[in-house]
Amino acid sequence: MVKKVAILANGGDVSGFNAVIRAIVKTAEKNNVECYGFIDGYRGLLKNEYIKLSTKDTASGILHKGGSIIGSSTNANVFNYKVEENGQVVYKDLSEKCVENVKNDGFDCIFTLGGDSTQKSARDFSLRGLNIIGVPKTIDNDVPCTDITFGYNTAVTVATEAIDRLHSTAETHHRIMCLEVMGRYAGWIALESAIAGGADAALIPEIPYDIEKVANAIKQRQKEGKDFSIVVVAEGAFPKGGNIAVENERDGGKGVINIKLGGAGERVSKELEELTGLTSRCTVLGYMQRGGTPTAFDRVLSTKYGAKAMELALEGKFGVLTVIKNGKLDYVSLEDVVGANKEIGAVQGGTSVSNTKNVTPDDDLTRTARDIGICLGD
Repeated sequence: MVKKVAILANGGDVSGFNAVIRAIVKTAEKNNVECYGFIDGYRGLLKNEYIKLSTKDTASGILHKGGSIIGSSTNANVFNYKVEENGQVVYKDLSEKCVENVKNDGFDCIFTLGGDSTQKSARDFSLRGLNIIGVPKTIDNDVPCTDITFGYNTAVTVATEAIDRLHSTAETHHRIMCLEVMGRYAGWIALESAIAGGADAALIPEIPYDIEKVANAIKQRQKEGKDFSIVVVAEGAFPKGGNIAVENERDGGKGVINIKLGGAGERVSKELEELTGLTSRCTVLGYMQRGGTPTAFDRVLSTKYGAKAMELALEGKFGVLTVIKNGKLDYVSLEDVVGANKEIGAVQGGTSVSNTKNVTPDDDLTRTARDIGICLGD
């Protein structure tokens, strides 16, 4: 019988974290289950730092709030954790300490709210004997096995509003306005916001672009009397034969992403200005996509996910991820989520074995973008 559970939020923050937490807590209380929250994701699991969650106080009034009331951690790979010994930086597998903490605390289930890296660690912990249920989070919408992740709709809505605002400036000053949005390995935000915002081009990681073709599309608009264009660029977009734009690199150890992307939009903007003769400006939306109040869609989606996750715990179904399949709530094995990425502790995305959900040539969004004349750079 499940009597005591804990939640951890991990990875980059998104709008909807708190709505999921609230739904889990409310469903738990309805079934006389105690609910706790680890502070700052997997780091809190390692340090055994947690708080009691209750709709009477800590988890009250949080449905509309962005961020996470229990924090979150990024690049906290407890299977290869950075520690200092005798003045030297070394990496150690501290996952057994996490397992020990959970067992000593008496938690019957851990809910992991996060993206593909978070769920990879969740699967690894399930192999170590913990009862795990994952909830798919990421604004990039690239978690496999589910139609949609919570946080994504809010990010697309923010990006679409930005495009709307850039339109007026572009048209007034006869400019190309490039908007760089998030999307390291998947172009869902760029593509959907481009369609929703009426952009003229969308460059995504899945389709290496030819800048000449983008420029030609803009020149064609000029011939039609339209001396302005909107170009949406995913941060992971790159030219044919080229590489992604990297701002800096670091040594964070195995199993985490050690590069920080930056400059994709500016690169496109400068090249288009040279090729078209139009003034071009780049706006980097950045963390604006992550923060703030979740949309009504994300509030409902997050609530559905949270309630479903607690239902699964009560049914004793562990080692799974809550998903939306064909528009309906469901669940899949965490083994299906990690796919070929079976090595314990290997959580980094963008590798040959990473099981991320990417935009495909025959996806409805791709076909729709082409049908309405959005240039994809190929």
